[in-house]
Amino acid sequence: MNVEFHPPVEIKILDARLRQWGLPAHHSDLAAGLDLRACLDEPLSLPAGAPAELIPAGIAVSIANPGIAALIVPRSGSGHRKGLVLGNTVGLIDADYHGPILLSAWNRNAAGTAPIVIEPGERIAQMVFTPVLRPRFVEVEEFSATSVRGAGGFGSTGSAAG
Repeated sequence: MNVEFHPPVEIKILDARLRQWGLPAHHSDLAAGLDLRACLDEPLSLPAGAPAELIPAGIAVSIANPGIAALIVPRSGSGHRKGLVLGNTVGLIDADYHGPILLSAWNRNAAGTAPIVIEPGERIAQMVFTPVLRPRFVEVEEFSATSVRGAGGFGSTGSAAG
């Protein structure tokens, strides 16, 4: 797998308002995520406990590299301060997907609390590009390596309490 530091990814602007609001961009020299905006025509109210809503990000991308995928993740401030989370927690954009990027937004706050209002153009999620490993499975009767953990599952490596 050969992944460049600045691999080409084609972007198609589906909502011209992004040219005024700001195209997806890294907002600092060391930022991993590109901010994605809510391309809405009017504010959207998300009541607590209601089903997730799909919000267009106004773009489509063509990654076209099997060694790269994009992840859609929440913006930490929106989740912590507002209670806005992504309905599927993390979205995966495969290298061969060319459709519109949609953001599944959900209000995780307790029932009866105020709705979260998302404004047109608001930055509500991030897109992070990541390398993809595509292993080839080798079927075996027994694993060639052993481990202390073995088949131990959830919590099997112990805890601070002992």
